[in-house]
Amino acid sequence: MEWALLIEQILNGIQFGVLLFLLAAGLTLTFGIMDLVNLAHGTMYMLGAFIGATIFLWTGSFILALLLAVPIVAGIGILTEITTLRTLYQRHHLDQVLATFGLILFFNELVQVVWPLDGLTVPFPKYLDSTVPLMFGIEYSVYRLMIIGSGLIVAVGMWALVTKTRLGMLIRAGATDRTMIYALGTNIRLLFTLVFGIGTALGALAGVLMAPILGANSGMGEQIIIIAFVVIVIGGIGSVRGCFIAALITGLIDSLGRSFLDVILALFIPVNAAEAAAPAISSMLIYIFMTLILFFKPQGLFGSQTQ
Repeated sequence: MEWALLIEQILNGIQFGVLLFLLAAGLTLTFGIMDLVNLAHGTMYMLGAFIGATIFLWTGSFILALLLAVPIVAGIGILTEITTLRTLYQRHHLDQVLATFGLILFFNELVQVVWPLDGLTVPFPKYLDSTVPLMFGIEYSVYRLMIIGSGLIVAVGMWALVTKTRLGMLIRAGATDRTMIYALGTNIRLLFTLVFGIGTALGALAGVLMAPILGANSGMGEQIIIIAFVVIVIGGIGSVRGCFIAALITGLIDSLGRSFLDVILALFIPVNAAEAAAPAISSMLIYIFMTLILFFKPQGLFGSQTQ
């Protein structure tokens, strides 16, 4: 039974890590290349959840919800970048924080005007609402396995984009020295818009995938954006590979900590005290891990000194 619970929580951690990667990958591109502190990135995750949920509830097709919601939210993100964020690139990070915090308030209020105040409850797609048998008698959710598989496919696609294409070459060059690629004649505005659109699409995809698990609620983006920033700091700002590995580590730490920390603490302190302390300590584990990484490797796991 213990092995079954351990494997199940490892899978839950991988699933959470994959979703963190989808959210944090776009953020690390935006932060690493555009030098933009975008607190409003989580609102695109929220919009993906609401728009995807609405399309799914209207049509009954989860695939159609994915195919429509992701480009719609990417379009909203690109429009936001052109009309608002583009004016902030040469501004101080404090200005960026204040402006993107304003966008958070705007989109949260917009969501409350358009959709019910208590959010939307989204059912699982019927063809994914089942379990499959794994080792040790585990019955695991097909939908969660689909999320893991989808995230891994996206991770491979991101790796190919960044390492094998001209756009990826420009992205890597921009992360290293954006002044130089501008001097070489690259349309830096178009590059920034494309990068922002990719990041927004990844965040929207994460929102659509999470809607059946958590539902769609106003403010849901703020609940996860802090963890996404933790992921990019651990992995190294601007590093997609570091973002992926850090997201998986963070997901596993969160899932295993919440499930087994009380058992570990009970080996050293009374059971009642362990059960009382475990929830608070488990919520701190990823921040403790980030602190250790920054202490021993300030640039992150895969960051460089120049980024």
